[in-house]
Amino acid sequence: MKKRTAQATLKSMPEEFQLDELLERLVFIEQVEKGLAELDKGKGIPQEKLLASFKRKWRK
Repeated sequence: MKKRTAQATLKSMPEEFQLDELLERLVFIEQVEKGLAELDKGKGIPQEKLLASFKRKWRK
C-alpha cells in the first residue's frame, strides 16, 4: 500500500473513530489492490468459468 493511500483513507475518516474501523478499511483496500494486481498478471478466474461453477454447484 502506498503512503498516500493510507493518508487519504485517514483523511476520509470522521473526526472521531475507532482504530479498528481504520484498520478494517486499510486491510480491505490492501486486499482489493492485491486482487487487482493478480488480475493484471492474469491470475484471475474468468467470470464465465466462475458462473458456470456456481451454476453446477447450485443445481445439485
